[in-house]
Amino acid sequence: MQKAMQQTIDPTIQKRIVPLLSFIIFFSVLNGTMFNVAVPAIAEQFDLSHSEVSWVVAGYVIFFSIGSVTYGKLADKFPVKNLITAGLLIFSTGSLLGSLSQWYFMLVGGRMIQATGAAAIPALAMLVATRYFPSNQRGRVLGVIASTVAFGSGIGPIVGGFITGFLHWRYLFLISLMTLVTIPFFRKWLPEEETKEGRFDIKGALLMAIGIAGFLLFITQLIWWMLALSLVFLSWFVWHINKVDDPFIQPSLFVNTHFRYGLVSVFLAVGTVFGMMFMVPLMLKDVYHLSAEQIGLAMFPGAISAAILGTFGGKLADKKGSIPVVILALCLLMAGFLTLSSLAGHVIWLISLTLIINYVGFSFLQSSMANTVSRTLMPEQTGVGMGIYNLIFFMAGAFSFSIVGKILDYSPDGIVLNPLTGFSSATSYSNLFFAFILVDLISFVLFIYTFKRKQQVKAHVG
Repeated sequence: MQKAMQQTIDPTIQKRIVPLLSFIIFFSVLNGTMFNVAVPAIAEQFDLSHSEVSWVVAGYVIFFSIGSVTYGKLADKFPVKNLITAGLLIFSTGSLLGSLSQWYFMLVGGRMIQATGAAAIPALAMLVATRYFPSNQRGRVLGVIASTVAFGSGIGPIVGGFITGFLHWRYLFLISLMTLVTIPFFRKWLPEEETKEGRFDIKGALLMAIGIAGFLLFITQLIWWMLALSLVFLSWFVWHINKVDDPFIQPSLFVNTHFRYGLVSVFLAVGTVFGMMFMVPLMLKDVYHLSAEQIGLAMFPGAISAAILGTFGGKLADKKGSIPVVILALCLLMAGFLTLSSLAGHVIWLISLTLIINYVGFSFLQSSMANTVSRTLMPEQTGVGMGIYNLIFFMAGAFSFSIVGKILDYSPDGIVLNPLTGFSSATSYSNLFFAFILVDLISFVLFIYTFKRKQQVKAHVG
């Protein structure tokens, strides 16, 4: 079983696969970030309230999050090349539907179909890196993926603002159709695999999907009865997977202490990064009074730095191990947040330079943390295990967006967490950046306790 699940591909093909993965990941991330800028234009065209138009983003997040773990589970049974093909076709179908939408419900439907297909991209790209590349090369591949994600996150608002301002938001959908050109190459270069025997736990998948969707709706929309619905279905899901022979997720996966604590550490650290990405544009608008184009340009140096240095982080993980790189990444994030907290309100170029530290830290964290967590899994668990990793990753973003938004809405006056803060107009933002340091510190301690101890135990046994 292990041999069948862990196979490598020809080195020549590996060199071709990496840029191909980077290409589709870029458009997947771009699709998720550039629509944030277009939300006001969509609301104006369809005469929508803030809560109504939020489904353009919230609906996408919900379907994307659930899809990421579903594709991971399907990859334990079905050939990866078939799943990537299906995902890209669904992604493009949603893109085409959205570009032709004449009614709002048609637009939201297009976004949800997009998300259902797009979820295959990060889930399966990460799986390709952990399943088909030897362990001493995974860091490099995951580094390329991480740098692409960071670059796409940074450039997305610029692309979205430019296209929405000079053309129309419908053209944002058409950009994603470019991913179709990669299908023949994936069909040719990814290895042939047989469909494995065993049934797919549809009931378990549905219970999990409803439970997670309810929880994400509670987080993003603050629909309180959805929290109760979520708890009921998630409890039912836990009961179900402990009763059936071949469940959607094996309960033993969560008995793995290193995997479980790794997910908690990921959730905390990634949540602060997503919170920063959500909060910085608001600060640049409220405190510095920048336009959408100027905001994108201010954040661009960080994004391009992450794209350039992300591969270095992956190579460093291959050379020194992924655990030291995670520690370095968390230290970079904490240093960046402390600097942002202290400089909030100061000249804009200082903020722009500081964002380089945070974006590079995020890029290092993403590749090295994924590598670290993947090594806690048995080969037959990598599909669903990394799917859960992606689920936690994106749920951290949804949770952070909601919490940060509410804190900014109701932030009390007069409370200053960082004594170095010098501008009262930026106090709320400074306080949140300072709070992010504390959250990352918890993630840091938990990670050190979990994975450094694991290294020590291995060394002692050796």
